[in-house]
Amino acid sequence: MKRMIVAPSMLAADFSNLAKDIDVVNANADIFHLDIMDGVFVPNISYGTPVIEAICKRATIPVEAHLMIVEPQKFFELYKSLGVGSISVHYEACNHLDRTVKRIKELGMKAGVAINPHTSVQLLEDVVRFSDYILIMSVNPGYGGQKYIPYCTGKIAELKKIIEKNNPDCLIEVDGGVGLNNIQEIANAGADVVVAGSAVFAAKDPAEAIKKLQGI
Repeated sequence: MKRMIVAPSMLAADFSNLAKDIDVVNANADIFHLDIMDGVFVPNISYGTPVIEAICKRATIPVEAHLMIVEPQKFFELYKSLGVGSISVHYEACNHLDRTVKRIKELGMKAGVAINPHTSVQLLEDVVRFSDYILIMSVNPGYGGQKYIPYCTGKIAELKKIIEKNNPDCLIEVDGGVGLNNIQEIANAGADVVVAGSAVFAAKDPAEAIKKLQGI
């Protein structure tokens, strides 16, 4: 398996001992993944500014924010000021996706576009041209610990073809139900980055779990 970039989802971390889990990610992973939910776009609420700020202050590797919220553009400057380096917004939540993605890049951050399982990757052919990464949700967003939706593997492969044609530098990130049982098929389909929550933080040895997912 190729060397996979692993972004542990901090939503699955132990918030009673958050510093410990942050340090594990710092020492072993590639990216901090922050799932930000508003209870409107998705049926759940995650964490707010104080937690994001605490993670960013302690982080020694890049931090990305996955905005599962309506009107995400209202928070770009705030998250930039806290130390977030990458932001992904949902295709389904943005009326003016082109403008929204370009605004993230204007602020000096990497810009990603996320899509729910039912959304066709064909809709991204234009926005792929100026995106840094595409985040394919392989579960319906809003809750951790869900099972991977099998048809998403085909979506990864389909998106890979679009990217190779339009912007080979754009990465494919996969989020939802990722574990050692399916990491190989996800990698083979063309994914570059995986988000892992339970697969990391529910493991007996989170550091070892990260290394196995990375394929090293």
